Amino acid sequence: MIAIENVLLSDQIISEQFVCDLSKCKGACCVDGDAGAPLDRAELKEIDAVFDKVLPYLNEISKKEIEQQGRFVYDKEFGWVTPTIKSKICVYGIFDSKGIVKCGIEQAYLDGKINWKKPISCHLFPVIVKKSKDGITELANYEPREDNCKAACSLGKKLKVPVYEFLKEPLIRKFGKEFYTALVATANHLNSKK
Repeated sequence: MIAIENVLLSDQIISEQFVCDLSKCKGACCVDGDAGAPLDRAELKEIDAVFDKVLPYLNEISKKEIEQQGRFVYDKEFGWVTPTIKSKICVYGIFDSKGIVKCGIEQAYLDGKINWKKPISCHLFPVIVKKSKDGITELANYEPREDNCKAACSLGKKLKVPVYEFLKEPLIRKFGKEFYTALVATANHLNSKK
C-alpha cells in the first residue's frame, strides 16, 4: 500500500498498466455491475443541476426509468447510485454509432452544455475509492473487471501506460494536484529501485 495524505492506494495503481479499449469492451463498465455508479452526496446536487441539459441525450427507456426510479437511488449495499435499467445499463448510458455505451452526462459536458463531466466513480474506474471505517481514510484500489477489462490491460501493457498516468485527470479531480504530484514522485522512486 502507498499512503499519501489520508489516502491508501493499492500498489497496482503504480505497477499495473491500463488504457480503456472501448472498441473491444463496448463500454461494459456502464452496463455490468451490482448497482449503478456510486455517487457521493455532492454529486446528487450536481445531477439535479445538470439534469435538464442531459435529458435530451437519453433514450426513451432511460427517461421512463428515471421517471419511475428518480435521478438517483439509494442502494443498501452501495449507498447513492445512478439508477439502472433492469439491473444492467446505467440510465445515463447512451449508445454511439458503433454500439459503444458512453455517458450521456459526459457527452453533454463534451458538447459544452454543462460544466460537470460525470460521477467521479465512473471517471476513476478501474480504481475504486471507498471510505474506511474511521470515515477519514480513503482506500483506492485497482479493480479492473476480469473479463471486460482484459483488452484495456493488454492495451495498457502494449502502450506502457501505468494506471496512475491513465487516470491523471480523475485522480487530480478527486484528490488535487499536490496529491497527484506526490503520487508521481512515489512512482518514480519505486520504479528507480527496480
